[in-house]
Amino acid sequence: MANIQSQIKRNRQNEKRRLRNRNVRGSARTAVNQARTAFAKNAPETKETILLAIRELDKSAGKGVIHANKAARLKSRLMKRLNALGGTQEKASK
Repeated sequence: MANIQSQIKRNRQNEKRRLRNRNVRGSARTAVNQARTAFAKNAPETKETILLAIRELDKSAGKGVIHANKAARLKSRLMKRLNALGGTQEKASK
């Protein structure tokens, strides 16, 4: 345990930030997993879940919880799958 006042304060701040970051990172992870599940089930609300996941990823990257490039990579992969899915649906309807 630290006995320097500034380090005691820094430990308190770190703990608060850790918990806050954990919530933000967890909600982003959950949204991405829900989007992947919607792909697997071929659910009709797939597009909405992807847009929600992208919003959560942008939020967590904006707060610095995850790296901006990681958010971009995950968003890119989700959109790639969505576009591939959309292409097959359009061909099937023609």
